[in-house]
Order: sequence, then C-alpha cells, then structure tokens
Amino acid sequence: MNDEIKVLFIGDIVGKPGIQAVDDFLPMYNEKYEPDLVIFNGENAADGKGITNAELEQFLMFGADIITTGNHVWDNWKGKPLLAKSNKVLRPLNYPQGNPGLGYTFIELPTGEEVAVMNLQGRTFMQTIDCPFKSAEFALKSIRERTNKIIIDFHADATAEKMAFAWFLDGKVSAIIGTHTHTQTNDARILPKGTGFITDVGMTGPYDSVLGMRKDIAIRRFTLQTPHKFEMAEKEPRISGVFLKINIGAGKTTFIESFFYPKFNTSVE
Repeated sequence: MNDEIKVLFIGDIVGKPGIQAVDDFLPMYNEKYEPDLVIFNGENAADGKGITNAELEQFLMFGADIITTGNHVWDNWKGKPLLAKSNKVLRPLNYPQGNPGLGYTFIELPTGEEVAVMNLQGRTFMQTIDCPFKSAEFALKSIRERTNKIIIDFHADATAEKMAFAWFLDGKVSAIIGTHTHTQTNDARILPKGTGFITDVGMTGPYDSVLGMRKDIAIRRFTLQTPHKFEMAEKEPRISGVFLKINIGAGKTTFIESFFYPKFNTSVE
C-alpha cells in the first residue's frame, strides 16, 4: 500500500478561458503526477464572478473532487442555491452563521483514507468577518478526531496574513494553499513542523489581462479613479497550480512544488 497521498490543487479558475486552460492542460499534469485528490478553486469560474451549477458540472467532469471558493462566490446569485445543496463546493468557513454552504468537508479516497479540505478567508483589506485563526482552531478540534490529513485553502489578500496563518498552524494541518491574488508566488515550501505552504497558487485563466480583467478597463479604473464594469479578458489562457504529497501516517507534507504553463517569454531572440 502506498504510504503517501498525492494532491493536485488548481489555482483560481477565471471564466471560460480558465476552464479552457484546465481542459487543455490538466491531462498533462494528471499524467505527470497521478493525483489521488484533485482540488479546484472556482470562485471566479462564472465569467469572473462566483460559480454556478454549469461550471461545477464541468469541473466534476474534469476530475475535481472538491471546489473551494472565496469572497467572490457571493457575487453571483445563482451560487447561493448551489452552496446550499452541494457538498462539492465549499465557501469560507469564517463567514457568519446563517450563510449557506459548508466551510469544510471530508473526502474518502478509494484507498479508504479520509482527507479534510477546509476553506477560510483572510480579513486584511477584505470583509470584516469572523477571525480565520480562531475559526480554524475551533474546527480543527473536531476534524482531527477523524483525520490528520487536512488541507486548507486560505483565500486572503495580504501576504503577511497568509504567512502568519501558516506559521500559526504549522504542524497542525497538512498543507495551506494561498489563493485570491491571482499571482503565483515563488515560495512553495515545507514549514519546520511539516505543513506544506505556498503564499499564492496563482490564476488559471487569461494572462493577456490584469488579473483576468480586460487591460483597458483596469487601466481606466486606475487612471480615472471611477467605477467601470468588470469585463473578462480572453487571450493567453494558462494553468497555475501546486502538487504535494502527504504522508498517510503522520499527516505531514513530504513534497511540494508549484507549476505554471505555458511559461512566459523571458527573452527576445
């Protein structure tokens, strides 16, 4: 029996270009890594805002086991009924009680091993919601009674908050994958007590853009300092993600690496 669980996490999938990137490039990484568990962040899947049943069905067809989200999951009214009825889509746990959806779930692998996946959201430069540190600590008391293999999608804006959160939970969870900023960081690592960590896994979507938005609209927002309607970009779809191995007995990460494809041009002939 294999003593490790192989996990593939695909970063923030943005609109139809992001879905196309998954369709085009995920098979290559499935072949390379042969994952036991596949997680997508899908909070921007429906034209950049939220996720609906249509995108969920595509993601399940692609082989995703669970979909995590973030603050934009609330931007699409069709997402709320989906959160209420589906156990395949998570929303950040630390939103106040009364909101629909699950903040964490357990996934049973074909081997019989159980993995917990949790979704949390930061507060710095974001909504003033419940404390993610205390929410995680409280939830982990019951989660660890069932499994020590725990993966957290921490959806946050500030890199300092993500790093502090990772140090806070080092050794208490298997991995913490940062999402939200749509820009992959070059710091995938294993912390001293065995928690795998990357500050941000990056965006799967159109890179001829500003974080998935049409460049001209983003520029107008910055130069004119007035609202302009969000419109999706379309060109240069790329996939961004992270792969990790978790030791079954200890629940610790033993290997982690990020990936990004196709690569950017870094020189001119």
